[in-house]
Amino acid sequence: MSHHTDGDRPLVLVPEDLPLVEAVPLAERGLPASTYDLLRRTATTAPDAPALHLLGEGAEVTWSYGELLARVHQAANLYIGLGMTPGGTVGLLLPNSGQTYAALLGAQAVGVANPVNPMLAEHHIVDILTLTKAEILVVAASLEDKALRIARSLPGLRALLVAGDRFERLGADRPGDRLITSYRPGPEDLAAYFHTGGTTGTPKIAPHTHAMEVYMAWALGCSGAYVGGGVALAGLPLFHVNAVHVTGLAPFMHGASVVSLGPLGYRDKTLMADFWRIIERYRVTAFSAVPTVYASLPPVPDGVDISSLRAGAVGAAPLPGRVRAAFEDTVKVPMLEGYGLTEATCASAATPAFAPRAGTVGLRLPYQQIKAVTVDADDRPTGDCPPGRSGVLAIKGPAVFPGYLGPDGPDPTGKIFDGWLLTGDLGHVDADGYVHLTGRAKDLIIRGGHNLDPRPIEESLLAHPRVSGAAVVGRPDAHSGEVPVAYVTVTGPVAEPDLLAWAQANASEPAAAPKAVHILDALPTTTVGKLFKPELVADSVRRVIAELSPGGPADVVLEDGRPIALIGPDPELAAALDRHLIRYRTVNP
Repeated sequence: MSHHTDGDRPLVLVPEDLPLVEAVPLAERGLPASTYDLLRRTATTAPDAPALHLLGEGAEVTWSYGELLARVHQAANLYIGLGMTPGGTVGLLLPNSGQTYAALLGAQAVGVANPVNPMLAEHHIVDILTLTKAEILVVAASLEDKALRIARSLPGLRALLVAGDRFERLGADRPGDRLITSYRPGPEDLAAYFHTGGTTGTPKIAPHTHAMEVYMAWALGCSGAYVGGGVALAGLPLFHVNAVHVTGLAPFMHGASVVSLGPLGYRDKTLMADFWRIIERYRVTAFSAVPTVYASLPPVPDGVDISSLRAGAVGAAPLPGRVRAAFEDTVKVPMLEGYGLTEATCASAATPAFAPRAGTVGLRLPYQQIKAVTVDADDRPTGDCPPGRSGVLAIKGPAVFPGYLGPDGPDPTGKIFDGWLLTGDLGHVDADGYVHLTGRAKDLIIRGGHNLDPRPIEESLLAHPRVSGAAVVGRPDAHSGEVPVAYVTVTGPVAEPDLLAWAQANASEPAAAPKAVHILDALPTTTVGKLFKPELVADSVRRVIAELSPGGPADVVLEDGRPIALIGPDPELAAALDRHLIRYRTVNP
């Protein structure tokens, strides 16, 4: 039985629907020309329907689609009134709020939005806003001093706007019923610049076109998420693609509502204590979170009606099986995995609510091609992997970005080959289009020429009743090049030697047995809660240095998650370190 249409809205509810949907060329789908057109369509069709329920900002407020569009008009007109070039860039240093949605979508209506993590180091923010040529900068009141310092380093900046009452007053003086400029972005125009997460240097910038973002909003509705309406809960920051698309453009395109947890999102302890009552009050149908959020959800109180909830979405990451089991057993809805990356807009695969497949991160989205390839030493593709064999995943289709932003615009060099984006992730795609993820290429531990995937080692540790989190990285080793070491968080008393014995007893092969297990209070994460392994790699190198030279001053330089240099040791120690850290070069002060 096929479920592939609901009126004129395509829905992929089972794998057999994919070819039926793709039989119609994407160009004939009649998608909006831009994210502005996307919002305007919904606001014209259903102006009084609720678009945003805003929590965590004092009094609870609801904006209708008509009001959201009016505020987007006012923000866009404010930028143009302040002298921004149509098509210019608006930098945004903002926590989540209604104004953030308006400021971001307003920027896309007349130019390019560049949302930036406000917690990044100032020099990184300056580097990002310089590369994106930001003309307007909108900042939170709490960041005004930091923003003033940043603004002095941006020669092309025309205005600095402080969010809050001042932004509200300035916007209120602008027309809310239309755009005052004749400029209208088209599908191939840039809509946003997103910086990538999890890097140790200045983050790379991924440009997104309007066509990419509109396609993604449409495609995210192809899992059955909005059948009969929907309410999405938003707790991730809007400088991250998941928040903008899964809890922004996708529900806005399909006329659903968004419940925003406000500036602190999932870190708002007061709101999170009331999490299930919020689900009940707003009849939330789905939310998207990282594994650490699921692990810390409060118990469902007696008498709370959460029957509206259809699923919880989770990003692909090591997740204790008992956390998944506890959620699914108590909440009685599935935890659905997805797979995506900033360089491919947001999502490339999503688990269909009506056809989950264990061990996968979902079904490829319509019009997206995904395959596994072999690569050479320079990470260039050398051929396709045979069916079922894992390789580096490559993606082609309407969500793939045009290349990282360079001084002269997007540059596909080194990342895109014949239209195929090399993801750096390892896995394979089965005959039905489900994606099996086995790890990241740069996370592989190379022990004596033997490639070790850290995920099975992590999963064996997560099976221990006292382990709540686990991460395995490669530690430099004079004999083997690298050996696996584990970092864990625990829920009760347990000794590191006992955990090491557990890991060694449960290793899939002797080479995969970790050499050490270190207990931490918390595993390092990025600002959106994803595990950040480069910090653990650096720690493992520092421990080697400490063993060779107790108290010896040294630090580690990382590049793309790998130690590339040691700073500080004297020449004698440097020679000793070179023998042990043969893969890495040593830099004297």
